[in-house]
Amino acid sequence: MSNISLAAARLFTDAANAVETGRAAAPARVAVTGLGSELGEKAVADACSAAVSKGCGIYYLGTVSVPGAVNIRCDGEDACHAEMNRLLQADVCDAAVTMHALFPIGTATVGRVITPSRGKEMFIATTTGAPSSDRNESLVLGAIYGIIAAKACGYERPGVGLLNIDGARRAETSLRKLRDQGFPLDFVESARKDGGALMRGNDVLLGTPDVLVCDPLTGNTLMKMLSAYSSGGDRECSGYGYGPGIGTDMKSPVLIVSRASDTPVILNAVRYAAEICDGGISEICAAVLGLAEKCGLHEILRERKEATVEKGADAAPPARVPVTESIPGIEAADVEDAERLLRKNGVYAEGAMGCTGPVIMVSSADLERAKKLLREAGYISD
Repeated sequence: MSNISLAAARLFTDAANAVETGRAAAPARVAVTGLGSELGEKAVADACSAAVSKGCGIYYLGTVSVPGAVNIRCDGEDACHAEMNRLLQADVCDAAVTMHALFPIGTATVGRVITPSRGKEMFIATTTGAPSSDRNESLVLGAIYGIIAAKACGYERPGVGLLNIDGARRAETSLRKLRDQGFPLDFVESARKDGGALMRGNDVLLGTPDVLVCDPLTGNTLMKMLSAYSSGGDRECSGYGYGPGIGTDMKSPVLIVSRASDTPVILNAVRYAAEICDGGISEICAAVLGLAEKCGLHEILRERKEATVEKGADAAPPARVPVTESIPGIEAADVEDAERLLRKNGVYAEGAMGCTGPVIMVSSADLERAKKLLREAGYISD
């Protein structure tokens, strides 16, 4: 089908929608690739049929016909993806839902799940792709991408929490600095008694944050667990899929579902696509990333990369004293460097592992000075 005939089809369906609903504005047009599912093409086609019945504008790419959709025959996955890209580039479709896409470094997806404990919606940032090749930068950008996706779905000030994984403490420090410099960011407190912005497994099940920040590999695993736990693992039947690829050059969003995603997830992914298009995700993305840059994002990330302690020979250790006070918030990979920093400044310190992560142990007399030194070096936040 040519671009001209596709455009004509869109005009026709827009007009039909206006007559049927009385609204001039047409729904978002979503291209869906139907081939490649481990559950068969019918699972995808059934989702698209349900989406059409709910008023979604569907361009179905596959070997079967979906009543009410614009059907484009594609006899293989490569043909589906070529047609999908053509539809997006020609502005015939506003978004796409597919089982596979290659995103450049800098673009990553934000998944959306329903948590099992209380049925609460939660965005997982990120789930595929890579915001950056640097871990701290990846987590910081992931938090911003999660905020963008949530805002496009109507969350004015989404609450953010970081999963308690390697790098989360550093990312929290960077994000708090960005917030202190004017970027609107609301941290949530863990539901566990000791609180804090680092989320435990309990918080994942409870849906404590609106946006849960983690690296893409961890996020991908969480998506699979939360989407497939009720099926025993052979299919994903809950949630909205792995979400749209978000990045600095974002135009028409491409949303990812798994080859194991069943009909309800694919239907929700289409709804997710339509919702973020109606919410103006491209404009929100440009505005939020622009504001982050104005608040010093680039400089904060650069400083974090350059924040290293002089290696070389260790300074002579200060005299050993009883260490009775713990300083939490230190990254596991930073413990030795933090000890070296304190030792260089005459503070005796020992690394230890608490129930919520690594800590630095110092004497009560050295506590405040040690905190100040670690804070200034970027190892802990307030």
